[in-house]
Amino acid sequence: MTTIDKTASVPAPRDGATFDGPLLDVRDLHVEFRTREGVAKAVNGVSYSVKAGETLAVLGESGSGKSVTAQAIMGILDTPPGFVTKGEIVFRGQDMLKMSDEEHRKVRGSKIAMIFQDALSSLNPVLSVGYQLGEMFRVHQGLSKKEAKVKAIELMDRVKIPAAAARVNDYPHQFSGGMRQRIMIAMALALEPDLIIADEPTTALDVTVQAQVMDLLAELQREYNMGLILITHDLGVVADVADKIAVMYAGRIVEQAPVHELYKRPAHPYTKGLLESIPRLDQKGQELYAIKGLPPNLLKIPSGCAFNPRCPKADDVCRTDIPVLVPVTEQDGTDLPGRGSACHFWKETIHG
Repeated sequence: MTTIDKTASVPAPRDGATFDGPLLDVRDLHVEFRTREGVAKAVNGVSYSVKAGETLAVLGESGSGKSVTAQAIMGILDTPPGFVTKGEIVFRGQDMLKMSDEEHRKVRGSKIAMIFQDALSSLNPVLSVGYQLGEMFRVHQGLSKKEAKVKAIELMDRVKIPAAAARVNDYPHQFSGGMRQRIMIAMALALEPDLIIADEPTTALDVTVQAQVMDLLAELQREYNMGLILITHDLGVVADVADKIAVMYAGRIVEQAPVHELYKRPAHPYTKGLLESIPRLDQKGQELYAIKGLPPNLLKIPSGCAFNPRCPKADDVCRTDIPVLVPVTEQDGTDLPGRGSACHFWKETIHG
């Protein structure tokens, strides 16, 4: 179990800091859930970083550890049963795992904000959206109810909710799914954070509304120069907005790459399978590819590479040795910047 040091200081604010490193640097993070059935290894050595103005997409099937990693970053992991057992979560040079609860609260919302995937269950059904948006300003900035309401209307306008002044007193159930998601985005933006984590922000929305929400996020990110972590299982959603991608499976990052490089030449069989599962207009009438089998039970992760029971390239070494994330190169040994794969046979996958 990681020892918690209560002496760490709160990171410097965006406009007062000269820190040149990444906004967020997650290093060898491990999270487990201790249940009656046993210990579920949900996150097993995840490392990634995000810079100001950069978008990192974290991909993977349900149960791969994407959201648990985000919860650990935000400090909202339910403990028990969830525990961070190893690693660092460094925000602006300070390890958040060593902050006191009070210091963590000052960062959460004002410096790092999160957009949850189910807006209807995340919003309080008995409070107006204006009251809930205004709470950020009342709690963190000490504004009066009247001043906070004005700020709430400004936020609703900013995320393009029609007739914001007339709808500020409406309740969550009076909005469509797309409008509720915009309210969640507004809530995350309220205090102009340095980093936003968007956990499946387009779940249950139709394709047109998905595109509108993603365009809005991209526009706001450019305006505020925020870092953005976009958690999703949908490769189609991130193609036009992400700068780089980290693919997760069974609590590990199995591939990372700049977005266009990953789509063009995946270097892990799991990533390749995900890409081949996307419907294509030029393959009308053909059977849609699906990765065989199911994600592993985190209580009993297979030995060796966790993907080996489903992998068409699996060999004996895959069933005994856990592959580590190694740099990916061209056939002549030339480095491919930002590329890494945790596969014993990545060369055969990327070079064919």
